[in-house]
Amino acid sequence: MLASAFFIGIHLVISGTTLRDRFVAVIGEGGFLGFFSLLSILGMIWLVRGYAGAPLVSLWGPLPWFRPIALVLMLIAFLLVVVGLTTPTPTAVAGESNLDRAEPATGILRVSRHPFLCGVALWGITHLIANGDLASLILFGGLTILAAIGPRMIDGKRRRRFGDRWERFAAVTSVVPFAAIVQGRNELRLAEIGAVRVVLGVVLYVVFVWLHPLLFGTAPLF
Repeated sequence: MLASAFFIGIHLVISGTTLRDRFVAVIGEGGFLGFFSLLSILGMIWLVRGYAGAPLVSLWGPLPWFRPIALVLMLIAFLLVVVGLTTPTPTAVAGESNLDRAEPATGILRVSRHPFLCGVALWGITHLIANGDLASLILFGGLTILAAIGPRMIDGKRRRRFGDRWERFAAVTSVVPFAAIVQGRNELRLAEIGAVRVVLGVVLYVVFVWLHPLLFGTAPLF
């Protein structure tokens, strides 16, 4: 619980508020990124160690019927994460040059301007439901909450820094997947997403499913 509170707290209090701007003013953008990355790595190590050593306190327990559903949801999560991370985006660090493109939102950004965080949220919810114990509720529930709040924090930082340039991008995109498309503010163009990115996501998904028993002690397929 302490590790989860620390990890969420540094994102909400330091990265997600104007306190970040004050840090940047004192130690520079590079200095802040290095400092915050160190805190995040330490927080993640603390989380993983805490989760690994936590006692098993069952809530609803494993749900065998949910296992095939979880496999499908995790494939979608992997695709969102991998495609999101490999697509140039104004939401990424030093990605502001993408705001000046003729079409600021292409590929997966037409679906959501935060595909990576959508993937993390789906990953967290899926594992929380599948495991059904207290430690999973704390770990995956906390990460899901952070992934859900993250877009608002990122949007706020970009809006303060880039003003109208950001608003032009936000006007044709949405946080919720497909919302901008349904509202007629954008259109789906699957070819722009990139077959290589999709294949990479599928390959990494298969590798992680195969290595899951070795890395985490549980077999998703059985």
